Amino acid sequence: MNRLEGRGSREAKIRYLDGDFQILMPGSHVTCAMTGEMIPVDELRYWSVARQEPYATCAASLDAEKRAGALPNQKR
Repeated sequence: MNRLEGRGSREAKIRYLDGDFQILMPGSHVTCAMTGEMIPVDELRYWSVARQEPYATCAASLDAEKRAGALPNQKR
């Protein structure tokens, strides 16, 4: 059994803030908005405040920014 299985493996509800986040409902993980990968809450490093989305990796975060047209050099 891995650490995301079992009784305590529910998804956390989180409010993403600038440089921090607030846990609204405890859980073991969140789901990456781009890849669908489960991210343990204690390993969460990337998210969007504007879109309130978590990301598993820096690359997933960059892809989300591109998708949203939020990069400084992108035309909107």
